[in-house]
Amino acid sequence: MTTSIKYLLFKLAAILSVLQLISCSTKESKNPALIPLPQKLEWNKQNFDLADSSTAFIQRLVPQIEEVPFNEEEAYKLIVTNDSVLLEATTAKGLFWGQQTIKQLSYTKKNGRYLTGCFIVDWPAFKVRGFMQDVGRNYQSINMLKEQIDVLAAYKMNVFHLHLTDNPGWRLESKIYPQLNSPQSMSRKPGKYYTQEEFIDLANYCNQKNITLLPEFDVPGHSQAFRKALRIESMRDPLVEKVLTDLIDELCSLVPAEQMPYIHLGTDEVWHEYERPNPDLLSKLINKVESHGRKVIVWRPGIAIKNDTSSITQLWSSAGAPKPGHPYLDSRLNYLNHLDPLAGIPQLYFDRISGAAHGDSLRLGGILCCWNDNNVNNEYDILRQNPVYPGILTYSETSWTGQKKDIGENYLAKLPEKGRQLFNEFIAFENRLIEHRNKYFREKPFPYVRQTNMEWSIIGPFDHKGNVTQKFAVEDSIHEKYEADSVEYNWTEGITGGTIHLQHFFGYPSYFPKANGTYYAFTRIWFPKAQKLGVWIGFHDWSRSGGRRGGPFPEQGKWHNTDPKVWVNKQQINAPTWQQPGLESNSEEIPFTDENYSFREPTYINFEKGWNEVLLKIPLTEKTWKRMFTFVPLAGSNGNFQEVEQLKYNSEITLKTNK
Repeated sequence: MTTSIKYLLFKLAAILSVLQLISCSTKESKNPALIPLPQKLEWNKQNFDLADSSTAFIQRLVPQIEEVPFNEEEAYKLIVTNDSVLLEATTAKGLFWGQQTIKQLSYTKKNGRYLTGCFIVDWPAFKVRGFMQDVGRNYQSINMLKEQIDVLAAYKMNVFHLHLTDNPGWRLESKIYPQLNSPQSMSRKPGKYYTQEEFIDLANYCNQKNITLLPEFDVPGHSQAFRKALRIESMRDPLVEKVLTDLIDELCSLVPAEQMPYIHLGTDEVWHEYERPNPDLLSKLINKVESHGRKVIVWRPGIAIKNDTSSITQLWSSAGAPKPGHPYLDSRLNYLNHLDPLAGIPQLYFDRISGAAHGDSLRLGGILCCWNDNNVNNEYDILRQNPVYPGILTYSETSWTGQKKDIGENYLAKLPEKGRQLFNEFIAFENRLIEHRNKYFREKPFPYVRQTNMEWSIIGPFDHKGNVTQKFAVEDSIHEKYEADSVEYNWTEGITGGTIHLQHFFGYPSYFPKANGTYYAFTRIWFPKAQKLGVWIGFHDWSRSGGRRGGPFPEQGKWHNTDPKVWVNKQQINAPTWQQPGLESNSEEIPFTDENYSFREPTYINFEKGWNEVLLKIPLTEKTWKRMFTFVPLAGSNGNFQEVEQLKYNSEITLKTNK
């Protein structure tokens, strides 16, 4: 065996050993679950023995890869057989993405390590596949950021957007204006910022993993810390232009343009007169950025910029349409801070980035955003209290593989009907997602369990005439239909999921027209034995931004401020003992503790052997923002929850005994 082949085998072993996500060896009995799914994939029923010195691993750069329609610079071709592993790409970046697939192909069997045999030709649907963290509001340590970067790289995400400045703090060191980093200028985590050396290290860390670091100075809005540090009242102060141009010069001096080609200048949410800049400021800032050989990104909607012909716009709201002729990034439907872990994953999966199957010269791609606006007790709560890791894996599939079907907004708030191809495709993705959770995320927060096997029947809304405590006949016994106030009510059957949106808070199509009143949800769950299990139960996913939107938070003894109820086998299940009951909506400085089901201790319930009846009461009022419910039995403990095996669901009102 030649020295070069020995070296390549050694390099492959090193590649496999440094996979930070793997927490244990796993014996494979089926084809591995790849995320994101390659564009072209064939399994060949062979395997490559990593311990066999007679076999070869070869990776090489080639002029082109056939059958790659776009983004060839990130494409790769991978062939794994009994005899060899051949990885080809047109660039080192393509080789790196191929190596990430090789990691997912590895498995152990009889104390040996193998790669599953396959033929893959793969390329990304979109040029930009990003993830954003807001460290301006909530500082995150370098180690925590690197943990997230490791995950991004493993799943072929290629942009890390760092929102460095906001009202609570300016988080990047300035040696020209050190007052920006003074504790006195910051309202949260005073004195916490990234030194220039740390920022350079982070940029280099990203670069090693083929990720572009995208820094953002969010101006002229979101500038409370900036104005406080400089002791100015208004962004129209003549000092603003000089300081910001100096800061752009300083930022660009830290990392070369080929490594950090974009600078984000914010420009969104200029709500107050004191935030409005002089008319020429933003044009001058764009010119300054471009003088350093960088491209400018700005939020849209955002403040209008005079003579702007070159910016890339990042869409953050459904009200924001692309600026004609400008390339753009799509972040309209993917704010993790608003997403319930169970309902949010299908939303990310069925979101068609930029309304297209793949990118083009204007549709650059998308950036998944985590805007944990609310203050936190512990920096890692940002990963515990938002579905960050399941969200990244889902978005990696959407942005790399692409959502090829034009389905509009039909499945952003509900799953497709059982039996449809779209439903089966989501089941296949859910299976892969769960396999990755079990294999790679045992020591990290991953709030997702299987939900495509769960089903509900729902009836309502009964008119409670403004009294959410009013009782209806459904609470006494289950029948096929009811009559109240001369109105007949019938069940809607076959509604699937662990979290159900009766109506969606952003108006996406859901199961019922928006109406106030009392709904009931019913199902039966079959257990193979009597057992006590934890259950995720919730009636409102409190967004981790904007305080406690839809508040006030419930008082003790209530599941929600509309007083919903839960019965299992006709026994009422009590709400948790809340740590912070009764908090008002405007409470963003009070960190979350146990508000949402996914990051509090589950509710433990004794289930009987055989069929168990579950009935939920969900009253809604005009002020109810998130009209939803969650009920999911769990296995596991200490936050590492999984599905309960052998459960069956049947929501038919008249149970058929042959099921």
